[in-house]
Formats: sequence, structure tokens, C-alpha cells
Amino acid sequence: MDEAISRAKGGCGEGEGGERCEKVRGALPPDEVLYDLAELYKVFGDTTRVKILYALFESELCVNDIAQCLAMTPSAVSHQLRILKANKLVRFRREGKTVFYGLDDDHVRDIIALGLEHIAE
Repeated sequence: MDEAISRAKGGCGEGEGGERCEKVRGALPPDEVLYDLAELYKVFGDTTRVKILYALFESELCVNDIAQCLAMTPSAVSHQLRILKANKLVRFRREGKTVFYGLDDDHVRDIIALGLEHIAE
């Protein structure tokens, strides 16, 4: 048996830690949910996508507006928007021939705001 696992079996020196571990195990979401959560956070691991999300935090924009604001090509913006849409972080609406993008809902706005607040501490 791995030495670290063997040491962990003894808990923190106060009994076996069994009650605490059972409580934690009972509170853990299913692996599929944790996987989906990790995938969501991966999307935030790309600076370009975070810039796009922040731009949309400020205003609803079309691809060309985003490209101009962030000094990117429309093609690069479109590629990142596909990823953001697939992860339900942005939504779109058509107005004539123009497609406008915005944050999908207030949860996305909250995630960005909380992230900014956290790093400012």
C-alpha cells in the first residue's frame, strides 16, 4: 500500500476521521458533475476567451466590434465564440444580417465579477 495512503488512513490523529470523511463523501457531487465543472473552468483558462467574456460583460457586441475592441481578427473571435457558445457562456441574437453576442445569463456575469473580486484581494 502506498505510504501516503497508509498515513492518510489514520486521519489527523483524532480518531479515524471517519465521520468527517463520510460527511465530505456524502456532499461530493457525482463525478460527471465535477467533470462538467472542471470543463467549465477550463474555458476560463484561455486569456483570449476571458477578454471576449469581459468585453461582453460591458456590452452586447457583434463579431467585428469584438475584433476591433480586442485587436483580433474576426476569424479568431468567431472561433472563440463557438467554444463559448458550446459551453453556454454566451448567447446570440440576429438583427437583420448582424449577429450580436452577449453573456448567456447573470451567472456568467457573477462568475466574472467574483473572479475579479477574488484576484483584487
